[in-house]
Amino acid sequence: MSKTFDHGGGVRSVAVPIPDNPLGHTLVYVVDTDRGPVLVDTGWDDPGSWDALAAGLIACGTSVQEVRGVVITHHHPDHHGLSGRVREASGAWVAMHAADAAVVRRTREARPERWLGYMSAKLAAAGAPEEHLTPLRSPRALPRLSPALPDREIVPGDLLDLPGRRLRAVWTPGHTPGHVCLHLEEEHPSGLPGHGRLFSGDHLLPEITPHIGLYEDPDDATATDPLGDYLDSLERVGRLSPAEVLPAHQYAFADAAGRVRELLAHHEERLGGLLALLAVPRTPWQLAERMSWNRPWGEIPHPSRNIAVSEAEAHVRRLVKRGLVEAVGGAGVVVYVRSG
Repeated sequence: MSKTFDHGGGVRSVAVPIPDNPLGHTLVYVVDTDRGPVLVDTGWDDPGSWDALAAGLIACGTSVQEVRGVVITHHHPDHHGLSGRVREASGAWVAMHAADAAVVRRTREARPERWLGYMSAKLAAAGAPEEHLTPLRSPRALPRLSPALPDREIVPGDLLDLPGRRLRAVWTPGHTPGHVCLHLEEEHPSGLPGHGRLFSGDHLLPEITPHIGLYEDPDDATATDPLGDYLDSLERVGRLSPAEVLPAHQYAFADAAGRVRELLAHHEERLGGLLALLAVPRTPWQLAERMSWNRPWGEIPHPSRNIAVSEAEAHVRRLVKRGLVEAVGGAGVVVYVRSG
């Protein structure tokens, strides 16, 4: 039986399962408009997930075939995975920020060997040991993905095409380069104080800190600053002062400003810990080995170590931007040292 919830004011959510993932499910929001329902995200591309979404929409008094549009907060497969199938069944438009649409195009066009070579080189430069790199040299290490290309662009600051509703796009890069939150500029149905409601995707979650890693583009050597982007985006969302946040995982919550403060403090603490670790020069891999995760480093599986190293490097780049740390090269490996 599909799990749904009525948030009031013509907004409902459907819990769409994520196979074999501790997050459990993605909350897909169903927003009533004058021309039919519009979805915020769609969930993972899996037969069980599709069945849950279809049943959930029926429980909400509609169906997949009646969906008018799909607004994607970001390109990750637990959000964008079923977009193509929804569009095929309904003729709905699919909207996404241009930066994440570019990631989707790269994913569709890149050969697995190209991605594996890029990932291997990045991890080698981060100081990964040879035994970690060996599995990446097999083409079987990366599945062929073909996510749906969006047919509309979400423009930051603009109202989306939802007749009878005021849903404004807020660009919140950090978790991905094109992540957007969606501000429903309407009075809260229960009269909670604040400015409307915010569909926050993965940007603002009640108990989880979203992954902030590197923006991966094999054709762009620019040293991006995803954590800096995320911290700026957090402050931007905090200033909106929504009455309620409707995230893509866990549950709805109030006090967005309080949660923003907690996340800002969390990342400052993480940055302070990294700076302490850099009392001696270290590679991103060596930093990741010594950082606090939800389990000891020895128990973290291979794919999750890639994510951890990416997060370590995203944080240390923020220290570089602040002038506290600098990168030095040697034998093809990047080592970070304290400045001065």
